[in-house]
Amino acid sequence: MTLKFLGDVGEEKLDEVRAALENACADHTPFDARTAGLGAFPSARRARILWAGVGEGSEQLRSLAAHVDAALSRSGFERETRSYEPHLTLGRVRGRPMKLNLPEEAGGDPFEVSRVELVESMLTGTGPIYRTIESFFLGVEKS
Repeated sequence: MTLKFLGDVGEEKLDEVRAALENACADHTPFDARTAGLGAFPSARRARILWAGVGEGSEQLRSLAAHVDAALSRSGFERETRSYEPHLTLGRVRGRPMKLNLPEEAGGDPFEVSRVELVESMLTGTGPIYRTIESFFLGVEKS
């Protein structure tokens, strides 16, 4: 689940990003969330990305994303212009978009939100490789 996409971040900026995430996470406590429904971007008829929505916990995720966005804007990152809609990206379609027959109701799987991870993505010829740089736990005061 992406809270904010940063783009290319130089090594010299990482300490600022770490501090911003640490501060944003300190203001939130862990909470429970639950998936709610499946969907596709841009649509089920021309699916490129399959996602699971979030029901329970979506307001807390919106608040967390807003705090992360605000904290990072003070470090020079652009503010988000679109409203944040919590969702879990499940997969991407390579090549031509495909038509999906999605169930009317799906999901309901619970999960706990207890940390934010700063993740590096490296694009390769076979797809992206993700590496967690650091984890920031919710409700932990800055040391």
